[in-house]
Amino acid sequence: MAAAAAAAVGGPQAPQPELPAPGLALDKAATAAHLKAALSRPDNRAGAEELQALLERVLSAERPLAAAADSEEAAAAGGGGGPGAAEEEALEWCKCLLAGGGGYEEFCAAVRAYDPAALCGLVWTANFVAYRCRTCGISPCMSLCAECFHQGDHTGHDFNMFRSQAGGACDCGDSNVMRESGFCRRHQIKSSSNIPCVPKDLLMMSEFVLPRFIFCLIQYLREGYSEPAADVPSEKDLNKVLQLLEPQISFLEDLTKMGGAMRSVLTQVLTNQQNYKDLTSGLGENACAKKSHEKYLIALKSSGLTYPEDKLVYGIQEPSAGTSTLAVQGFAGATGTLGQLDSSDEEDQDGSQGLGKRKRVKLSSSTKDQSIMDVLKHKSFLEELLFWTIKYEFPQKMVTFLLNMLPDQEYKVAFTKTFVQHYAFIMKTLKKSHESDTMSNRIVHISVQLFSNEELARQVTEECQLLDIMVTVLLYMMESCLIKSELQDEENSLHVVVNCGEALLKNNTYWPLVSDFINILSHQSVAKRFLEDHGLLVTWMNFVSFFQGMNLNKRELNEHVEFESQTYYAAFAAELEACAQPMWGLLSHCKVRETQEYTRNVVRYCLEALQDWFDAINFVDEPAPNQVTFHLPLHRYYAMFLSKAVKCQELDLDSVLPDQEMLMKLMIHPLQIQASLAEIHSNMWVRNGLQIKGQAMTYVQSHFCNSMIDPDIYLLQVCASRLDPDYFISSVFERFKVVDLLTMASQHQNTVLDAEHERSMLEGALTFLVILLSLRLHLGMSDDEILRAEMVAQLCMNDRTHSSLLDLIPENPNPKSGIIPGSYSFESVLSAVADFKAPVFEPGGSMQQGMYTPKAEVWDQEFDPVMVILRTVYRRDVQSAMDRYTAFLKQSGKFPGNPWPPYKKRTPLHPSYKGLMRLLHCKTLHIVLFTLLYKILMDHQNLSEHVLCMVLYLIELGLENSADEESDEEASLCGPERCHDSWFPGSNLVSNMRHFINYVRVRVPETAPEVKRESPASTSSDSLGSLQNSGTAQVFSLVAERRKKFQEIINRSSSEANQVVRPKTSSKWSAPGSAPQLTTAILEIKESILSLLIKLHHKLSGKQNSYYPPWLDDIEILIQPEIPKYNHGDGITAVERILLKAALQSRMNKRIIEEICRKVTPPVPPKKITAAEKKTLDKEERRQKARERQQKLLAEFASRQKSFMETAMDVDSPENDIPMEITTAEPQVSEAVYDCVICGQSGPSSEDRPTGLVVLLQASSVLGQCRDNIEPKTLPITEEEQIYPWDTCAAVHDVRLSLLQRYFKDSSCLLAISIGWEGGVYVQTCGHTLHIDCHKSYMESLRNDQVLQGFSVDKGEFTCPLCRQFANSVLPCYPGSNVENNLWQRPSNRSIQDLIKEVEELQGQPGAFPVSIISETNLSKEMESVMKDIKNTTQKKYRDYSKTPGSPDNDFLFMYSVARTNLELELIHRGGNLCSGGASTAGKRSCLNQLFHVLALHMRLYSIDSEYSPWRKLTQLEEMNSQLGNEEQQPEVPILYHDVTSLLLVQILMMPQPLRKDHFTCIVKVLFTLLYTQALAALSVKCSEEDRAAWKHTGVLKKNTCDAEKSYKILLSFVISELSKGKLYHEEGTQECAMVSPISWSPESMEKYLQDFCLPFLRITSLLQHHLFGEDLPSCQEEEEFSVLSSCLGLLPTFYQTDHPFISASCLEWPVPALSIISQWCSEINAFTERHAEQGKALLIQESRWKLPHLLQLPENYNTIFQYYHRKTCSVCTKVPKDPAVCLVCGTFVCLKGLCCKQQSYCECVLHSQNCGAGTGIFLLINASVIIIIRGHRFCLWGSVYLDAHGEEDRDLRRGKPLYICKERYKVLEQQWISHTFDHINKRWGPHYNGL
Repeated sequence: MAAAAAAAVGGPQAPQPELPAPGLALDKAATAAHLKAALSRPDNRAGAEELQALLERVLSAERPLAAAADSEEAAAAGGGGGPGAAEEEALEWCKCLLAGGGGYEEFCAAVRAYDPAALCGLVWTANFVAYRCRTCGISPCMSLCAECFHQGDHTGHDFNMFRSQAGGACDCGDSNVMRESGFCRRHQIKSSSNIPCVPKDLLMMSEFVLPRFIFCLIQYLREGYSEPAADVPSEKDLNKVLQLLEPQISFLEDLTKMGGAMRSVLTQVLTNQQNYKDLTSGLGENACAKKSHEKYLIALKSSGLTYPEDKLVYGIQEPSAGTSTLAVQGFAGATGTLGQLDSSDEEDQDGSQGLGKRKRVKLSSSTKDQSIMDVLKHKSFLEELLFWTIKYEFPQKMVTFLLNMLPDQEYKVAFTKTFVQHYAFIMKTLKKSHESDTMSNRIVHISVQLFSNEELARQVTEECQLLDIMVTVLLYMMESCLIKSELQDEENSLHVVVNCGEALLKNNTYWPLVSDFINILSHQSVAKRFLEDHGLLVTWMNFVSFFQGMNLNKRELNEHVEFESQTYYAAFAAELEACAQPMWGLLSHCKVRETQEYTRNVVRYCLEALQDWFDAINFVDEPAPNQVTFHLPLHRYYAMFLSKAVKCQELDLDSVLPDQEMLMKLMIHPLQIQASLAEIHSNMWVRNGLQIKGQAMTYVQSHFCNSMIDPDIYLLQVCASRLDPDYFISSVFERFKVVDLLTMASQHQNTVLDAEHERSMLEGALTFLVILLSLRLHLGMSDDEILRAEMVAQLCMNDRTHSSLLDLIPENPNPKSGIIPGSYSFESVLSAVADFKAPVFEPGGSMQQGMYTPKAEVWDQEFDPVMVILRTVYRRDVQSAMDRYTAFLKQSGKFPGNPWPPYKKRTPLHPSYKGLMRLLHCKTLHIVLFTLLYKILMDHQNLSEHVLCMVLYLIELGLENSADEESDEEASLCGPERCHDSWFPGSNLVSNMRHFINYVRVRVPETAPEVKRESPASTSSDSLGSLQNSGTAQVFSLVAERRKKFQEIINRSSSEANQVVRPKTSSKWSAPGSAPQLTTAILEIKESILSLLIKLHHKLSGKQNSYYPPWLDDIEILIQPEIPKYNHGDGITAVERILLKAALQSRMNKRIIEEICRKVTPPVPPKKITAAEKKTLDKEERRQKARERQQKLLAEFASRQKSFMETAMDVDSPENDIPMEITTAEPQVSEAVYDCVICGQSGPSSEDRPTGLVVLLQASSVLGQCRDNIEPKTLPITEEEQIYPWDTCAAVHDVRLSLLQRYFKDSSCLLAISIGWEGGVYVQTCGHTLHIDCHKSYMESLRNDQVLQGFSVDKGEFTCPLCRQFANSVLPCYPGSNVENNLWQRPSNRSIQDLIKEVEELQGQPGAFPVSIISETNLSKEMESVMKDIKNTTQKKYRDYSKTPGSPDNDFLFMYSVARTNLELELIHRGGNLCSGGASTAGKRSCLNQLFHVLALHMRLYSIDSEYSPWRKLTQLEEMNSQLGNEEQQPEVPILYHDVTSLLLVQILMMPQPLRKDHFTCIVKVLFTLLYTQALAALSVKCSEEDRAAWKHTGVLKKNTCDAEKSYKILLSFVISELSKGKLYHEEGTQECAMVSPISWSPESMEKYLQDFCLPFLRITSLLQHHLFGEDLPSCQEEEEFSVLSSCLGLLPTFYQTDHPFISASCLEWPVPALSIISQWCSEINAFTERHAEQGKALLIQESRWKLPHLLQLPENYNTIFQYYHRKTCSVCTKVPKDPAVCLVCGTFVCLKGLCCKQQSYCECVLHSQNCGAGTGIFLLINASVIIIIRGHRFCLWGSVYLDAHGEEDRDLRRGKPLYICKERYKVLEQQWISHTFDHINKRWGPHYNGL
């Protein structure tokens, strides 16, 4: 009642303690009904007033917040109700009133009935799993909730699942955003037609109540907001207010979910301006309301956008007008006023953060349209609600409420307009926010719903000037972080750029605004308005120019930079998002001829902006040295629009190009970037740190390249095609700083480059020219050709997965561009160029994914090294592509040697760019090529094969693209006389190739060899005369000539032209005393390009006159010149190909080639070899021999390595090789010899220096997971399916042990059964041995090693020093022979009775062990320590089963169970039976022999109860009375209830070691009799009553036949008659009969049952014999396994005949008369069944036929797992886990890393891995689709067993494509689990600190 108490109608804070009329308070329903009736009357004024008064009381705004602010006041007013109570009360009232007296739930249901559910509109927040279908989407942002997606039909569509980043809403039913075919079943029906009209009275109350409720909410928000001092709202206060309002906002949210009818009422309320006016203004007298209104006005004030400097002008309502940079026209009639675009107290924070920053730049003010400057004015609830939502930084609940309303069309429009009106205010709040990331996501969550709808975007653009607002707001945002640009002219630069170090850019705060802008530009109607509006374009280019030249790099020349700035990330992201993406958006609308005008507009304003930029940075013609910026967005806008104009709009290129001077300026900066790339790769920028390499890589990286390097290269191509080619070429070499290198002289000085960088810079320059001339991306290739070229380039570098290809191929960044990844063209091109390699599994465990690899014909015809070079981020990828190409040629036999990159034919040029080819036909290039060929031929320094390769490539390009063939006649006319120009006569490469150059004048240092040469033999005057005619010159003067010529064209002042005759670089030449003076020398050359090529051919092939013109033999060659033999090859092939092309192009060339060949090769007598040649030949021979020697050595090394790997790595090696000496001691060796892998010595193991085996001990519960059915269990994927572990081996054994312990004496129980099914210790070895003392020092060294290892040395873990396999202990080898050969080779002829006695005696002597226990030797110490290790390997609960804790019986049980565990596991590794025989991989890992010695030593320390020795019970008849005497204490376990295999191990381990073979056989024989009797007893219980009677009868007849003891029929009948004496067969109620299967037992089926019962024992025994005595295991068929094993064990007499069917009973050999001992055994059971017949029977039937363990079966499709588990609640904490995981062994659902389920500092997964797998856990992470392995204290990510259609994993489900099970992988996982090899095969382990 507290709320009602504080009625705020009267004066300020009128205290009214008396409650309202009790009726009102107590019976809300009645009041509501009464009011509803009153309001339904025609004249409802009275009712309305009454309701108002009531609401006034109930919703009083001052209560809750006053309470929050001041608790005492609250206590006084509300009697301690606390703030929560009041609000709940208010909400109760509202619900009651809305329902008008009925129940609220019924009311909700009634309203829902009127919902025209055409749209889904479900709103979700971050991390929600939603779907996107590209096939159905119209807008790229389309998304569907899981329910709608699964209800719709999307088979075969291109869809994916994704985790929402920012939240979103379901678009199902909205035909603006998606195609109707994709709607789900619920939203397909346009149901509005058949929904009845809403009855007036249903929602009548809502219309009265809701305005007051919303107003009340707004007052709370006003009240709670206090303008903080530092203009930074303190998070805490805001959150407090929001928490208080949680119930109110949730209430509104629930209302929106009632459907369309309620939404339209809410829309009315929210948008009704009258309501708002009445409620907000009519509160004059209420002090509280006044106070909140004032707060509101103060909050409004700070919603402007002016700068802090203008504070003086800043009145409350008079905004300052002159505060922006740009006059934007056309703002006159703005309806949505943009607030005073002012960041009020901005400077306070900037001052504090930015002391060290450069001074901010304040832009000049110019007038801004008034309407944008006004403070916000609110006219409706919706507007003020949005205002507060922004002010409170977009609380999630408010956002959800506002979005939930969107399905209402009227609301959607109103809300969008309101949103636009507040846009500037949003930007302002965002900039100040501390949580800008969260806030960005929430903003986009809203805006993407509004702006993705084209119709809506268009309407808002027209009515609210959306575009103007957006551009202005972006501009304002960036203006706050501008600094002066230091590019070019640091002092006088007027240009300003954004400062990439500011938070705004660093944290991507601008992202939501840019993303909205890109979103609206994707709508054609909006983009058209933008492109038509000149004012907007000017403003936008202004915005783009803020990024032009940002993040300038200055080359560090002296010392390394101290602090590497990482701002380049911000810079690249900003250019891509803020400049490039809007550009791609605009370009996508300029596709047809009709849009020419738009392109002209953009190009025009772009050029204007560029001109302004050049002026601002004072750029003349030389870029400043040692500076580079990678950011030239204006250049790139210009280039991309040019490209579009030519490609799609058929514009004439020249009509949009500027004058020559502008072109020269335009080319400078992009060219500077290309040169800098070469410098960076030549390590010239190394002092700038790694980040500069990062920039060079990002610039060409796939997401950036088509917005960065591609436009740059294209722009350079355009400039080159329009500028003078000589000028362009010389500029290139000058920019790359290699002009000085291009001299004929053998020595030169380079003033701008260190010698070590020259070569790579020259390579860079030539490579750049090759790319420039051969790239056709924007010069005429179609989209499909581009896609194909990109794909081939990526595939040639490496085989790629489908997803990495999608990622690496630069698609147009704008989503609407058409080539979307996964589109039809992508798939068809991919299948045309590549073959799919299915995912394979390599031995050693590394998992491959499905890969695509290029088809052979792609290597043959399409491999394009130029494209590869352009697209490689890392230089090594180019090498990788070449290696793969080489391998292909070798494999296909096309070329054996080391090939050169192939020359690839280009697609034809678009006619507009024909001028580009003039570069190939200009004298400057020809001089360069000639010079380089000459230098290579003369072996000058700093030239590489790469240079030659590029030179030849350029020559070939020139020949391919030569002008029309010259007519030979004309050529012959102009002989040498007519050639006046210095180097070459013309500019055509074809004719210049044959032009001979005789002399060249060069400038060389005085020390150069050329200076000493004599001038040509003639008088000097003569020689000079001849020089003038014969044409000498040098490249430099030529470069200078070109520049002069050029500057004349541009009409610069002549004085300037004279200064620049030499390239500027040369002015710094003569540094004082730096180098010898230069002098001029004249070289005699007398070569032409053709003759140089032919000589090069000789040089490359290493033979004289190796070139012979092919057409002399085969004239055909000239007619059809496309010869495949020339396609692939090395330099020789390239030269031949070029000469052939030259000959084809002109007859003169052909003639000259033939002449040169004749000249060079005068016919020589064959035998003579000149000394020089001999030298080269000798050299060749020597080289050849050296090479052969090296090959031989390498081969030898490889084979050694291989043999080592085979012995060391037994993970997957073939079965036959056995590691080291352990299992292969020859019979004659008496003592085993071991090699220590640490010290390398070999010798026997001795007592004082024992040798040990490297072993890994691990606890294992694999055995416990065996079940008795073959089909593995499946992973549950519905609530109904559950897995219960009651039928696992571990559970069955547990039950059995507890049953025995309930009725029998504890100590005997612990001998009757093995433990270790769960948490048993498994011991495996890699087979290497070491001295134990060596091992200790090795461990010490590991402990001191600071390197972070994947294992914990303190826990004793290490890796084997030889094979690096993981291990954690050393098992001492027992001195003496490994294999007791001598003892078993003599067949024993003693009777079984003698042997039995010996066995008993030997067991009786406790100390009978060769090593005396008393003397502590090293060996016995080690044995003890390893025993301790074994115990500590498993948890206590897996070792202690005794009722008296700590009893020695426990240890006894544990020790023989370790032996059992290892034998059973080895059996499982062999596939569960011994049919295959031989040593398996499992056998190689086994170290049972050594383990047995250790266990035996320790077992001998315990003695068995002397009066109860199982051996006696088995071999002696006792007097009957002993059993009956001891009634008072619990009896011993009857011998028939014993587990025979356990007995075997106990007997053997109690014997002194080494054991003799005949003793072993004796023990086995005796135990087999017991086993057989158990089988018969079990069989008898399984038979029906009649069967039993029949058997009993037949047996009696034959009882006295001779072989009675070997006939199962007789024995069975005897067992039955013996057991009938007790109550075992009695008390079988009817229900029992049902359980026992009513099979009629035939003799065959009985024999089979008996054999199956005995087989497990025989298998274990045979394995044991194999390990103890080294006998081979025979292999056999499955059906004869029993007989083979029994004869191998010596149970079958050797003379046994196999012709009649085998009978298991023939193996029996009774030590005492059979029937009497059986009757003794049965009597024990009868004694027990007297009291417990039920249990007696259960204990008799031992289920010993366990099938192999399996992991759970997984469903085919991953989605079935994901949909069930990712929303499933955890059974422990009942929450939906953040990281759900499921155990693949038992199906338990766990929280990974969940603190909720933590117990004693162990998180749930780790805990489960201990309980379920004794420390090994295999978990499938539901949200990531990967499997994680926990092993003890370490874990590793194993990989995924689910792959998509392209054979790829999808870790973390990032791509969200459908995934399918990969059975091979799952099999491998299961195999590793069963064979305990996780530690060996998986390499990346890390500690988990119990936190998983």
